[in-house]
Amino acid sequence: MKAIVFDPFSGASGDMIVASLIDAGADRKRVVEAMESIRGVRVEIKRVVKRGISALKLNVICNDESSRTLDEVIGEIEKTSIEEEIKEEALKIFNLLAEAEARIHGKSPDEIHFHEIGAKDAMADVIGAVTAINSLSPERIISTPLRTGGGFVEIHHGKYPVPAPATLEILRESNLLLRGGPVEEELLTPTGAAILAHFVEKSENFIPQMRIRATGYGAGSKELKIPNVLRVISGDLDDLLVEDEIILLETNVDDITPEILGHFTEELMTSRNALDVSIIPAFMKKGRSGHLIRVIAKPEKAGWISRKMVSELGTLGIRIIPVKHRLIALRRNERIEVRIGERVYEVSVKIAEDSDGNILNISPEYEDCRRIHEISEIPLKDIMRIVEESAYHRVQKNEALKRKQEDR
Repeated sequence: MKAIVFDPFSGASGDMIVASLIDAGADRKRVVEAMESIRGVRVEIKRVVKRGISALKLNVICNDESSRTLDEVIGEIEKTSIEEEIKEEALKIFNLLAEAEARIHGKSPDEIHFHEIGAKDAMADVIGAVTAINSLSPERIISTPLRTGGGFVEIHHGKYPVPAPATLEILRESNLLLRGGPVEEELLTPTGAAILAHFVEKSENFIPQMRIRATGYGAGSKELKIPNVLRVISGDLDDLLVEDEIILLETNVDDITPEILGHFTEELMTSRNALDVSIIPAFMKKGRSGHLIRVIAKPEKAGWISRKMVSELGTLGIRIIPVKHRLIALRRNERIEVRIGERVYEVSVKIAEDSDGNILNISPEYEDCRRIHEISEIPLKDIMRIVEESAYHRVQKNEALKRKQEDR
């Protein structure tokens, strides 16, 4: 799966994002033409060295420091000759900026006047970033944690802490993770934050497992004690299985009856708050027998499940263990008709696939098979085998038809 990974160890700005993507293989001519479609804008790109790292430095040259309303920004972008899909994505980013500024100032987005980010160079950066990503056509966009810097920054409204309020507000509504430091400078600009917030679908603490095809470095303007560059990695994620974020909740109990344990398990599973529950016999202190209770769940369900464990089991301590990730197959349920004996029955089956659509497993729904067993008196294992074989034939037939239609 083709992916872009942003590694903003020294923050990010609009021009750094564009330069890094061009360095990683985005169509330079197309990106520059899109940026220069804004009247009065000229783009220069040169190679520089930042603390020993060769990087592209992008400069947007224009005599414009005007503040603009959102409607005026929309008007400027609508006047350009860029493709409609690029305009649409660029306008979404400016809407994101306007909404963040509006929340900070207690106004509506229409009342906001963009100052630094309303100038034509900021518009060019946004259009350039959208065009560059469109040029690379990644299926997934990931980022490691964003370094924001620290200290204070001087903006139109005065001196503000880093990250600037608008930047922080943009990050609050995003999939991005942030980290302060490592220097007392503003490393992450509102424009850079908005571009990444719009495109990044997931943040990872570390660069994920992937086959690297290209790397790119976009240089910032400041000279810092660290390389002031944004790194971008383009490649293929090694993930035929889908990555899924979960947590593991554990507790030990030694005074709970089997009936309570059964009730607890059933309540968690029927409420759909837990993905799985397992109870493991354990040998406890002082020779007592007990149980290790393990619950797999989504992170957002941790609070509800913890309260349920305390109230139902009487435990005084719960271990919540973050799991870096688990790999799962894509799953879907289908209802199929199966002839068993003299009758046709409708049965649910669960189909597991990898991200390329290859069938990994098909399993019949137990309750449906049991119902057929009770009606037909055919052994349950035979019914499950017949359903599984029928489901495989049906899926293979459907896939063959789909490929035939695609070839036309």
